[in-house]
Order: sequence, then C-alpha cells, then structure tokens
Amino acid sequence: MTSDLTISTDSLPTNSSAISVLRPLRVVFAGTPEFAAISLEALISQQDALNIDIVAVYSQPDRKAGRGQKLAASAVKQGALAHDIPVEQPATFKKSSEEGVAAREILQNYQPDVMVVAAYGLILPLGVLTIPTYGCLNIHGSLLPRWRGAAPIHRALLAGDAETGITIMQMDKGLDTGDMLYKVSCAIESDDSAASLHDKLAALGATAISTVLQELPYYQAQATAQDDNAANYAEKLIKTEGEIDWAQSAAHIERQIRGLTPWPGAYTFLDGQRVKILASLPVNDTQRTDKPAGTVISVGRKAILVACGVDNKVGHNDLQASTLAITTLQFAGSKPVSAEQICHGNQLNDGDQFTADIT
Repeated sequence: MTSDLTISTDSLPTNSSAISVLRPLRVVFAGTPEFAAISLEALISQQDALNIDIVAVYSQPDRKAGRGQKLAASAVKQGALAHDIPVEQPATFKKSSEEGVAAREILQNYQPDVMVVAAYGLILPLGVLTIPTYGCLNIHGSLLPRWRGAAPIHRALLAGDAETGITIMQMDKGLDTGDMLYKVSCAIESDDSAASLHDKLAALGATAISTVLQELPYYQAQATAQDDNAANYAEKLIKTEGEIDWAQSAAHIERQIRGLTPWPGAYTFLDGQRVKILASLPVNDTQRTDKPAGTVISVGRKAILVACGVDNKVGHNDLQASTLAITTLQFAGSKPVSAEQICHGNQLNDGDQFTADIT
C-alpha cells in the first residue's frame, strides 16, 4: 500500500531530521481497546525489522466490567504485560494537577522519540504532544478530514459512505486536526457492520503505522494539511440512537442496524417490549408497500418484511413506502432468533406493529 498524499516539504516539522540507524527509535504506545491492541501487537512483533524499541505503553486506568463488575485491564494493557513492557495508566496529563505533572515527568523520563496513539481515550495537552522528539502520531479510523471525533467507523456506516480507511496523523492541539502523513482506503461492503469494519480498519491501521515508522522522516516531510471545510464531527454514540423510527426509509434503518452493531444496537418495541433488530438484508427497492410504517407485512422463513417510510430518492410512487427484510432479531430475555425460527413459532405475526417506546 502506498500513500495517496502529495509530497510537500513546506510542512516539514522543525525537529524532523534523519533518524539515526545506529539505534532503534524509542517508541511509546498509547491506546486502550482492541482496535489499538492490534497495532501494538504488530509493532511488538516487528521491532527488529522496523528498528524500533517500544519502551513503554500507556493505557486508560482499569475499569469495572462484566456481571461481577470487577476491575479489568484493557486489551492494550494485557498485550503489553504479555511482552513484559512497562505500562503506565495516568488518569490525566493536566499540569493543573499533581498527578498530571507526575505523568508528564514519567513520560519525559522514557525519552521517547515518538509516541504512537490509537483510541487512547485520554486528552493529550500540547505540553505532552511536544515531549517526544518527533511528536505524536495518531492511528485514526477514517479518511480524514471526513470524520473527526470519537466514532468515525460508526458514522461512516450511518452516513452511507462508500469507503473509509485509516489516516496516520501528526497530532496537534485540535481534535483530529493535525497534518496527514499517510492514508489508505477501505471499501465499505453492503454487509459490513460496525464490528466487521472495526476489524478491517484495526488490521489496516497496524499495517499503516508500520509503514510510517519504517520511513518516518519521509512521511513527516510530505505531511499534508487537512481541509477543514470537508470535516464532519463523528459524535460519540449514545444508547438512544439505537431506537428505530420506522417512518425513516428502509435504507436509513438498514444502515442504522449495521452501523450500531454490536453497540448500542438497533431496537424497536412490540406491545411495549423491547426487540433488538440484529441483522437485515440489503434493501430491495422493488419491494414497496402501502402499509403504515412499522407494520409487519409478512413473517417468512428467509426474512420478516416490515413497512418503513417513503424514500423519495428511489423515484417510486410517493404513496409506496420502502420495506426492510429482517433476518435476525432478539426478544427481551431471549436468545437471538432467525426469521425461520420465528416463522415456526408464534412470537410475531403478519399485521403486528413495531412502535416507538411508549413508556
């Protein structure tokens, strides 16, 4: 894979000089979830080939998880400990607090040449970004500047984007506003969910950061500024975004299901009980209906056909609404079931009505 950015020496960082090949590049890695752990594992396995030395790993403090709500280490922390790499878990880097000042001093003591950041979840002030000799590089899950912010993978799916990708960015004090060093694209397939796209981009990110670290001076020398006018903010997901509004078009709802899987998940209500919609087929524009939005048109072995809202873009008769073919759903307190399983039961019937929360 090659960068699709044009070379420009005008944006060469003032501290960017040829990195000596006589010693490994001292790398500090900062990340928390599985997305970041994939890149960390790749870099650990390639330390000799890339001539790098991962001297420390930073991750968010342990959080309570699971039914027992016991403290659990992040995926990144687990990966670091498995390779005997020192782990730091400051709660803040703010110089207004004693903990933040101490955290900065500890980072300084590692004498990092570069800091690689991936889904860390902790704000890095300008005073931290300037500690590494060559600054901080972010592995961002979108083709910047398309989606800046916390949930770029989900927002790309919800918006119906045809492609997304990975951007290796030189971090600055803004939110994902830094210069772009390297970009690689990834097509969004019709059956991609947030989960499957996450896995694709995690692997792509690992390859991309390895590429950049192998020739860091070159990529920093050809860094390209972002076009702020083309940027969109990928807001953090909230649970209520999962509630389906059946008055929306089938295409909109189908993207909602894929874009919010596995969390927070798309859901609706049947007789006041929550029902999770786990999967559906791609929208068939030829399947139209005059039934009210949310009506179960038919319960079949392959799919459950539900009336949605009118999609004027399709070019059909405005009186004919779009439909969605659901293949998997989950009733409250039950396991996920397929359309065929539902067809052989009595939990859902033709004419039933999915509604909004009535509580």
